[in-house]
Amino acid sequence: MKIIHCADLHLDSKMERNLDKENAKERKRELLATFERLVRYAADNNVEAVLIAGDMFDTSKISATTRNVVLSNITENPDINFYYLKGNHDNDNFLSGLSKVPDNLKMFDSNWSTYEEEGGKITISAVELTKDNSGAIYNQLVLDSGKFNIVMLHGQESESTQKDKTEVINLKALRNKGIDYLALGHVHFHKMEKLDPRATYCYPGCLEGRGFDECGEHGFVLLDIDIDAGKCTPTFIPFAKRRLYEIKVDVSDCDNTSEMLSRVRNELDEVSPAATSLIKIVLDGMVDVECTKDENYICTALKDDYYYLKVKDETRLKIDIESYMSDVSLKGEFVRNVMSDSLLSEEDKKIIIRYGLLVLAGEEVV
Repeated sequence: MKIIHCADLHLDSKMERNLDKENAKERKRELLATFERLVRYAADNNVEAVLIAGDMFDTSKISATTRNVVLSNITENPDINFYYLKGNHDNDNFLSGLSKVPDNLKMFDSNWSTYEEEGGKITISAVELTKDNSGAIYNQLVLDSGKFNIVMLHGQESESTQKDKTEVINLKALRNKGIDYLALGHVHFHKMEKLDPRATYCYPGCLEGRGFDECGEHGFVLLDIDIDAGKCTPTFIPFAKRRLYEIKVDVSDCDNTSEMLSRVRNELDEVSPAATSLIKIVLDGMVDVECTKDENYICTALKDDYYYLKVKDETRLKIDIESYMSDVSLKGEFVRNVMSDSLLSEEDKKIIIRYGLLVLAGEEVV
């Protein structure tokens, strides 16, 4: 039997943190389209169940388009069971107004619920973590060790129960419970490790990266279960339409923007991101206080090569104060005056000197 394990789709995310209004709307639609592609993948590859381990949605105000697309994909694929465990971003609005929940949409609440697949040989159990039940659910979980047992939870892994933190999953309390596969959600990066000699626990990560704190490959996990042997082969399937990159470029000792741009291009050639990518370039290193750098120009020179690109300047300034102390020029007089100001911090002095020297050199300062 084949099962897809996904989580943290965050449909209807605003996507406005980095993108302009139009691109944000497009990315919002792309997240929904990726869910639809996942369902088509399931139908085309004989997948019989889709586990959604929390945070299918990102907001309580689900748009009509998103709601209709999700429901249509479920109802139009009656041979696939959808197991939907709500996460901390989800609520009941998704099903509001429905006269009948689709037969192939299996839901969970604050008490353990168990469904069976393959004539009872596979069980799928899950519970929503709440403030009231988060400490009690572990003793309430009873599984038949003769079956292949999947357990779904949404929260942050831990080796203990933590007070006042509802969305914490106590891994220690789940060991040796007869679990074969622990399907988790909440962490936005793929992670798979052994829980105990029998069980594997897994975060599939989110289907699509939404910001530069979610760089790298994203997708879902495909479980291929050998029912007779009681074994499972989980495989991570990269599936996102776009990939996000944060690329740090050391521009130490560069004297100007052109030299920095050359180094950025070299790094991009090494990484070779696709034109569909979203990229954040971080300029790093120590640069001379008189270095002419324009991160906006670097962005302009590169942005048409990718879906989205931004440049962030995190360089530190270096200044040889002694070389200015005996300089009889206007530059020397300016540097000496700034350095003698006891009210300024050393870092503020460097910044003021940098912009002052740029002005004296005739550069435009923004």
